[in-house]
Amino acid sequence: MDFATLKAGRPWTGIVGCPGRYVLKNAKSELTLAELLGGPVPVSEHRSPLARDVVLVARLADGGVISYRRPDGGCLHTLNTAEGMARKLAQLGIASA
Repeated sequence: MDFATLKAGRPWTGIVGCPGRYVLKNAKSELTLAELLGGPVPVSEHRSPLARDVVLVARLADGGVISYRRPDGGCLHTLNTAEGMARKLAQLGIASA
């Protein structure tokens, strides 16, 4: 899976003021990263004082997905270019997930 394929396969909307970052629209919050990416993927889990939810990170060769796992177990998924992902992870204090 790569950025372009993932972006073309779902309704992603650009996040205002965040170049290279997109949020998945109209998705059921129960959608897992494995379902989103089409199979099991390595995912790292992080806590950041700057995020209210657990942060899940799945890397792609040219970017990746940062998901926020809500207390009810559902997720909000964001698709990121390599630059957008690096910027957001740095902002969250997650150096090299």
